Amino acid sequence: MVKVSDGQCGLCTHFGEAEKAPQLVEILSTRQASEELVSDCGHPKLANLHLRVTPVSGCDGFVLAA
Repeated sequence: MVKVSDGQCGLCTHFGEAEKAPQLVEILSTRQASEELVSDCGHPKLANLHLRVTPVSGCDGFVLAA
């Protein structure tokens, strides 16, 4: 498990946006994620790139998930 900090994809509303997987809620509550987890980035400005990111990735489009 890796620690996920503010500003990283695992805590962003766009991380796994289309998947709505239960593990995304777990990441938000524990601030930890599997080192092997990779998910789609649903940020509107990046959607055409079809990015696959890890919970500890990051970008300037970060929006804290509710």
